[in-house]
Amino acid sequence: MMNLRKMFMTGLLAVLAGAPAFSQKKTDMDRIDYCKQNYRVLFGGEALTGEGTDPELMDILQKFIFGEVFRCGELPVETRELITCVCLATMQTLPQLKAHAGAALNVGVTPLELREAIYQCAPFIGFPRTLNAVATINEVFAGRGIALPLEAQATVTEQTRHAEGERIQQPLYGDEIREAMKNLPQGMDKDVPDFLTEMCFGDFYTRGVLDVKMRELLSLCVLTAMGAEHQIASHAAGNLKAGNDRQTMYAAVVQCLPYVGFPYALNAIRIIERVPELQ
Repeated sequence: MMNLRKMFMTGLLAVLAGAPAFSQKKTDMDRIDYCKQNYRVLFGGEALTGEGTDPELMDILQKFIFGEVFRCGELPVETRELITCVCLATMQTLPQLKAHAGAALNVGVTPLELREAIYQCAPFIGFPRTLNAVATINEVFAGRGIALPLEAQATVTEQTRHAEGERIQQPLYGDEIREAMKNLPQGMDKDVPDFLTEMCFGDFYTRGVLDVKMRELLSLCVLTAMGAEHQIASHAAGNLKAGNDRQTMYAAVVQCLPYVGFPYALNAIRIIERVPELQ
């Protein structure tokens, strides 16, 4: 198993070809020191303490996530934590989301950025799970004396949400959904595509703080955590059009890996590999 994991990480590092923005290059410190350094920055505590009911599991977990995954690919630590938070929101692992929401704030993610990342999950995971995640991060905000509600970020009105949603959707996805839904009966052939244009792209992608490029990357990570293979393919192509290169997508999926598991992460990587280059 260890050899398989080393082969996997070595192969990904070769594909991603670069050092992370968070700290030193891979050769500058071993994974134990790197793990401890990252853990202190993220959580303000010590890793690998040998304490608790399951110290062996925590030892494996912390060394792998903070000593190996965090040096794989080139992603700012703020992006890594936003990715982690949307994965945890998707899976509804709320105690871990609470911990990583705090870590995100510790490394410089703003409350608005964190909130917008969680809001961005809504079209994909649904409103009940999004509300659970929002309640969790709001607990963190309240614990730090951050006043709620945060500043509003809506940029559309009832009159403009369709046109503004279409303005974002069309360059990324064209009429893909409208074509797929064209045989639905009783007006649903129009309603369902309009829902996507107006709610997903109009109400969410147009919001402030996070740009379309970041929203697309986070959406890809949400879909990876869901194992939604068809949508991963579509959003991988959308990411390329939004300006995220393939290396960035690979690095984002690797950041998801410890939370979603190898099967979902490897499937997503294979799907991204098969997406055609932009013409």
